[in-house]
Amino acid sequence: MSPEKLAYMANQIGKFFAHQPHDQAVASINDHLQKYWDPRMRSAIISHLSEVQLDPSVREAVAQLRAPRNN
Repeated sequence: MSPEKLAYMANQIGKFFAHQPHDQAVASINDHLQKYWDPRMRSAIISHLSEVQLDPSVREAVAQLRAPRNN
């Protein structure tokens, strides 16, 4: 899948959570990406983070995907 398509999809997820306060929206977007995106999709968007247009909350959530989750 192209980086542009992944960015479009991620921004759509961001729009869904846009009504939440910033920190909560970032956490919700991150959670959604962790639960529902294939690891290859997550890896691809992380790899192209500096190249794609992402809304600020989405960019922050994707950047957090680099860090391991504490479960």
